[in-house]
Amino acid sequence: MAKKFAYLGKAVEELQALSLEDFSKLVNSRQRRSLLRGMSKQQKKLIEEVRRWRGKDVIVKTHARDMIIIPEMIGSKIGVYNGKEYKVIIIEEAMLGHYLGEFALTRKPVKHSSPGLGATRGSKFVPLK
Repeated sequence: MAKKFAYLGKAVEELQALSLEDFSKLVNSRQRRSLLRGMSKQQKKLIEEVRRWRGKDVIVKTHARDMIIIPEMIGSKIGVYNGKEYKVIIIEEAMLGHYLGEFALTRKPVKHSSPGLGATRGSKFVPLK
């Protein structure tokens, strides 16, 4: 028997029926404060686009990295700008209450290898073993 997802004891269907104000009472204080202060134009536009393309296989692009993931967004594809490109995120139930920016990292992990062009003479030595 597969276990159903529940966010603080509420099923996804119950969460989607909640208003934004009621959902804000369930999230942490930082997210609650952000939601109760209201949304920016950019965030409102994102919500409208998500509503417009719900159920369709369309990627909604946005720069609003500070948008909190709400139940209305579950199942949609959102392209979040990381400073260079749009990272496509498929919104799942477990992402509720997090920021979009958490899933589109702005920095790549450092991968050290042999020295590149312009390296000093001493650092060009790479042992064979």
